[in-house]
Amino acid sequence: MNVLLITFSFPPVGGVGVLRALSLAKYLPSEGIRVDVLTARNAPAVGRDQALLQQVPSDVTVHRTWTLDLPFTLRKGIKKLLTRGKAPASSSALVPAGRPGLMNRLQGLIANLLLPDPQIGWLPFAYPAARHIIRSRKIDAVIITVPPFSSVKLAARLRKAFPALPIVLDFRDEWLTTTLELVSFNSNERARRIARRTEAEAVNAATAVVAVTHNAADELRKRYPNQPATKFLTVPNGYDDTPSPRPRAEPQRVDKVTLTYMGSVYGTTDPRTLLEAVAGLPADVRDRLRIRFIGHVETPAYRQALAALAPTVELVGFLPMSEAHRQLAASHYALLITQDPINVSAKFYDYLGAGKPIIAAVHPEGEVRRLLDETGAGEWASINDPAALRQLLIKAVNRVTPEGIVPHRPRSEAVAAYHRKPLTRRYASLLQSFSQERA
Repeated sequence: MNVLLITFSFPPVGGVGVLRALSLAKYLPSEGIRVDVLTARNAPAVGRDQALLQQVPSDVTVHRTWTLDLPFTLRKGIKKLLTRGKAPASSSALVPAGRPGLMNRLQGLIANLLLPDPQIGWLPFAYPAARHIIRSRKIDAVIITVPPFSSVKLAARLRKAFPALPIVLDFRDEWLTTTLELVSFNSNERARRIARRTEAEAVNAATAVVAVTHNAADELRKRYPNQPATKFLTVPNGYDDTPSPRPRAEPQRVDKVTLTYMGSVYGTTDPRTLLEAVAGLPADVRDRLRIRFIGHVETPAYRQALAALAPTVELVGFLPMSEAHRQLAASHYALLITQDPINVSAKFYDYLGAGKPIIAAVHPEGEVRRLLDETGAGEWASINDPAALRQLLIKAVNRVTPEGIVPHRPRSEAVAAYHRKPLTRRYASLLQSFSQERA
């Protein structure tokens, strides 16, 4: 069976956002599936990670096309212009309406041109490339993994060109209920209208729609009651091994209890309630605590709030995945922050694989909280409750022994179920079922 995997970002682009596509390219060949990858040659990225590229099997063919998307720093500069560098206080549009002035009109013009998202500039290159690959490489099925959500537009276009071709939409994040409101640079009414229409057209064109959480799959089912319920499936994200064995030993005796956060800090990972909890810690506890952030801090207001708590809070910036995992291995805890009730950050699964106890500030009714309870991988408090977060931090600091050991007994079988290899096997079964139906 021959599969085309369409993903805007792919190694050597770094970060946790590329890991699901990488795992599909890495493990599907062992299930008897030949993989071609279509990706953007110049996709903007916070950093590059050549070690991730080395994990791509030699028999996977990677096709790279250009995109009109802007370089990472310039794109972030435009987003800063649109938001005026401020952190969103709620889920309202980041491009406010009704304020007079040239700057506001310019903000609205730029934001409304880049819909459903700035990566729309890849489609004029990706669509003809995909069509050529499908024909020349005798592709049996296509997977389109998002975000960026503009890529779902390829589903309807490819359906017109290939009426019988199985097309899978792979939503790494749920779009309309959460991401559009919490993260998008533009969530005004025009943006919502275009997003709703774009997703509906894509879902109608798709053969199957895969979400990474049960809550996200349920949201999609409810939005499209006229579609067969069996069309909406769940294949979770997972963790993987790094190219070199990941250290599993607990950190050595240290003066500080270290919590390490991996990944970007943006709308859904607003750290301010956690920081409020840190600021209110007893002096003796705070003196023993170090919170390390590895990754890009997108919102200037968040960066300022984090920097204000130095030296307790340490901003490291982007690191290659192998180095980030090394620093995580030398920490006592993995730190997770999310206010999203539906989506689960890929970093959660990396934390599972690292074997580190997780300290989490989460939505109390969210999917992350459910997974923590299922796996026994850590402890959580509501992201909206600074007092509860403060008690969680005090408990975490006091639990570490003088030798630097943290008592931690996750449910090993539950954790093992989230390794990417068996999860990819489930994906392979879905793809192979299309071939059986067409036979």
